[in-house]
Amino acid sequence: MDPTDPTDPTDPTDLRAEIRQYLSSRRARLTPEQAGLPAFGGNRRVKGLRREEVAMLAGVSVDYYVRLERGSLAGASEGVLDALATALQLDDAERDHLYALARGSASAGRARRRRTPAHTVRPQVQQVLDAVTGAPAWVRNGRHDILATNPLARALYSPVLDSPVTADPRRPANTARFVYLDPDAARAFFVDYDQVARDAAAILHLEAGRAPHDKALVELVGELSTRSPTFRRHWASHDVRHHRSGRKRLRHPVVGLLDLDFEAMSLAAEPGLQLNVYTAAAGTPTADGLTLLAAWDATRPATRAERSDAG
Repeated sequence: MDPTDPTDPTDPTDLRAEIRQYLSSRRARLTPEQAGLPAFGGNRRVKGLRREEVAMLAGVSVDYYVRLERGSLAGASEGVLDALATALQLDDAERDHLYALARGSASAGRARRRRTPAHTVRPQVQQVLDAVTGAPAWVRNGRHDILATNPLARALYSPVLDSPVTADPRRPANTARFVYLDPDAARAFFVDYDQVARDAAAILHLEAGRAPHDKALVELVGELSTRSPTFRRHWASHDVRHHRSGRKRLRHPVVGLLDLDFEAMSLAAEPGLQLNVYTAAAGTPTADGLTLLAAWDATRPATRAERSDAG
């Protein structure tokens, strides 16, 4: 699939197609019963809600909703967007994506500002990472590029950083590439691989709504779509998801199973960048595993990528 083809459903820059597919997919997953509507008759021709049912729930005319679903969110007021999000029972990430699509639609006729998330971090951000000595910590952008790490994060994510599909000195290591293009290694590393893969695509889809004209993102989506049937299936679901906190289970080749809590924090001075920190409660096997990981990292030889980073 060609990410520059305007008819390509994987093209993040095709806002009208994304709006159309996103709204229709959210409508299709919601039954009349879930929306609190009576379901007359047992033979419905559409999966999920009909357009006229969404229009009624949102308090807009059917003609207006049809225009919205055909890709024309330009001019939709905040009240209409809120009503639509409520009618479709969107969660926070899905609402954010809807608003991002509306902003993109409103600016489609004006000169486009190409927002390109950073490829590097400021030295002060690296200092913060290095000051975190008891937990893996790193910074990524919305494309899943790993931009900076502390030593413990490098050790923890060594299967990702050393993978043949990510170890390219011309670009940052990317966890989405690892997940979809090195699936055997990714399944060995991520205990909950299927969920991790779905989340990776959902986070990329959310980023595509925020930055549809990011060239590196368009190229990444095109590459993954071309090479991974699993990614194509996940991308076509149009799911979006925030990645703010939760549990991550990893199977490290040296220290074994790690059951980690993670917190993801946006960097206010670096729009689009996120600080991720993994921790474990004191006295748990995972806390002991992190201690072993730090000891292993202190004795292992530096990889070629690490020697390159050191200058």
